[in-house]
Amino acid sequence: MVGAVISGNVVWQKNGGNMRTVFIGAGEVSIETARALVKKGHEVIIIETDKAKIDELSEEMDCSFLQGDGSQPDILREVNPEQTDFLFCLTDSDQANLIASLVGRSLGFKRVVTSIGDPQFEGICHELGLKDTIIPSRTISRYLVDMVGGGENIELSTVIKDEARFFILIAEEEDAVAAKDLKLPAAAKAICYYRDGTFAHADEETTFRTGDEVVILTHSKNIPALQERWQPKQAREESADSDMSPATPSSFFTNK
Repeated sequence: MVGAVISGNVVWQKNGGNMRTVFIGAGEVSIETARALVKKGHEVIIIETDKAKIDELSEEMDCSFLQGDGSQPDILREVNPEQTDFLFCLTDSDQANLIASLVGRSLGFKRVVTSIGDPQFEGICHELGLKDTIIPSRTISRYLVDMVGGGENIELSTVIKDEARFFILIAEEEDAVAAKDLKLPAAAKAICYYRDGTFAHADEETTFRTGDEVVILTHSKNIPALQERWQPKQAREESADSDMSPATPSSFFTNK
């Protein structure tokens, strides 16, 4: 058994990873994402109600498990919200995910991602301030439409490999400068932008305007610094499903 029972319903596995992520629900998306994160050295905790599923997964996965209802405050407190970077609410119940997200936010989780199957809940999520909302069916449908319409469609996974990542920012007044003056971290470069919905390549002399959507290609180590610089001052208006394409579910960051 990879995990070890320490107390109560918790199966903990010590991990020296960089980021700490909690998943509610041990469905396919949770498990595949958790495996990828563990492989990269991150700390992962999975909350699941089904003890049999926990027993089965703990035999093969090098992460921690907590048996219980992830929408309950007492359960979420056990995973130390203040020390957790992401809370992914990925059960098969929209209502449970909404409740868990609201409870998680109130307990101090740094970032809460809500999965919903019924698009009618999207507006409610935004009204409640749950901006990081993913709708799996919409993401898949967009991908299939692109596949049909783009004769030479290339999956991002064939291009964005290893530690390469995309980061998107919306230029504000102080960002209306030449690309070379954005003062980006090392191993980060503005490669293109969208102005009024029109795509254009970017080079060091390109001057951005307020409202431009700037795409930066960067090493993954720079993502926290980029998020700290731009995300706090820009409220995302679109759900996080545009961030997590099927090809790179945890590799594409945006601050729209």
